[in-house]
Amino acid sequence: MNKSTRLGVGVLLAVGAVAIVWYIQKPKESQNTEVAATQQGGPLAQVAVPASLSSAAQVGKRAFEAKCAACHGDNAAGRDGQAPPLVHKIYEPGHHGDFAFQRAAQNGVKSHHWRFGDMPPVEGVTRADIIGIVTYIRELQRENGIN
Repeated sequence: MNKSTRLGVGVLLAVGAVAIVWYIQKPKESQNTEVAATQQGGPLAQVAVPASLSSAAQVGKRAFEAKCAACHGDNAAGRDGQAPPLVHKIYEPGHHGDFAFQRAAQNGVKSHHWRFGDMPPVEGVTRADIIGIVTYIRELQRENGIN
């Protein structure tokens, strides 16, 4: 086998491995809703709210309610037909780090885990807002066993 053939086989194997990992990690249709029976615009996940939030998370909650809740629902539970729940294992810190939220809010993001379409950039959201919002989301996630 010559050098270019070996390189081609290596590239094909690498592409195949990436495709397999992507297929395994993408949510199945049944994972797209945490609650079986939802109504259009209703929550997609049942979210347990902590008894108390840190002061930073309280600030983040207010920013979330002002900038994100219209699409992502109350307490980041998602909204059927509009946007996914952020209190979901897909958004755990090991898979979507804090910077992913920053980039998504500032630049928008192409649809890749859910079938809600692309997320547009969020008008008027500041870096400080996003830091607080992520703090709030992470505290909600921990309360719901997502670490």
